[in-house]
Amino acid sequence: MAPLYAPSLRSRLAPLLLFLQIGFIVIYAFYTETESHVKVDRITFSNLYTEFQDVNVMVVLGFGFLCTFLVRYGFSGSGFNLLVAVIATQWGIILNGIESWYYRGKIRIDFKSLVVAEMCAASALIAMGAMLGKTNPIHLIIITLLEVSGFVLNQWLLQTLLKVQLLNCIMLLHIFGAFFGLMLTWILHRNGSKQQFEKEKFDSRSGLFSMLGTLFLWMFWPSFNSVLVDDHSLWKKVGAVCSTYLALAVSAVTAAAVSVLSSPKGKFNLIHMQSCILAGGVAVGVSMSAVHQPWEAMTIGFSAAVVSTIGFRYLKIHMQLAFQCHDTCAVLSTHGLPGLLGWLAQLFLQIRDSDDHTVAIRFAVYHISALLITIALSLSMGIITGLLLKWNFWRPPQDKKCFDDQAFWEFPHLAVRK
Repeated sequence: MAPLYAPSLRSRLAPLLLFLQIGFIVIYAFYTETESHVKVDRITFSNLYTEFQDVNVMVVLGFGFLCTFLVRYGFSGSGFNLLVAVIATQWGIILNGIESWYYRGKIRIDFKSLVVAEMCAASALIAMGAMLGKTNPIHLIIITLLEVSGFVLNQWLLQTLLKVQLLNCIMLLHIFGAFFGLMLTWILHRNGSKQQFEKEKFDSRSGLFSMLGTLFLWMFWPSFNSVLVDDHSLWKKVGAVCSTYLALAVSAVTAAAVSVLSSPKGKFNLIHMQSCILAGGVAVGVSMSAVHQPWEAMTIGFSAAVVSTIGFRYLKIHMQLAFQCHDTCAVLSTHGLPGLLGWLAQLFLQIRDSDDHTVAIRFAVYHISALLITIALSLSMGIITGLLLKWNFWRPPQDKKCFDDQAFWEFPHLAVRK
């Protein structure tokens, strides 16, 4: 007999999606413009479009396939990823263009605004990873809107109060998204439940699709880290690409070694590998402005892989038992810890390269303040979002219906014959 799933979300989900999309269309119709008067040659257009498409592939294909490792949640993992990404990108363009709208009356849309908005979407997808399988689409939409709003607010605060560069603000997306998701999953912990979901499983086929997402992310991560580097300093962009690739290469090798060493049977763990080999890209992205030598990037990649793999092996279980924090995709080990390591590496490298002790101390104070503001705002927004989602009006799925596509997708071949 077919299981009884939650009532249809038609009366809530469809109106919410249509209201949002119509609202976006109205805003874009009256308050946006494209830079049509700017002359761009064919080569420049090709370069800009290539960088945008690289980031787009990471957000849509990379994160989309990465979320398919659960056996019975592949449709939702990839489908909801696209839904979150496109809503977050449209919302991010609007929020990032508020300053332009205030001074010029229009929100400017170009390749750079699209890329920045997609990076905001990446932050929302990271936060979504902590809640993967335990929410319905309405929850994900609300999470997306509030997470992107908080991330853009954090970016504005850092640029206004501390004069932090745009690149450094954006690259904190790993830390912001990870801690937002952790706080959210902690707030939404279900009382009386041990959070041991019977359908939270993976097999070789789902692991293979998920590994495909990792490969997409691994290949295009150099573009992700270098896309916002100043175009007028070509050597900086080249350095960013090379540093990211070297950090990713070292983290892949190191993650393989640590995965085997930490395994009781001395074997590779695919789920550990597919996330931990990206740790080097995360860490070197956060510290990009301070990395100048290849060995620095490689050391950061090595350290990030060790921290990420050990955290993935042990930290996820302990957080669930000690703090009742069920982190589905282990975003703390994949993004949070490598992001913090990259922040620490940037602090160390900047102080080492500074000849003036006063300047070094001032940088350290501002750098620490930027991290504290980011973590405080991410945790605060996570608390607000979690309290809002605890309202039963949104119809959260029951424990036995989590991690199951049949709650949201049609499967005609599984229909019960009458």
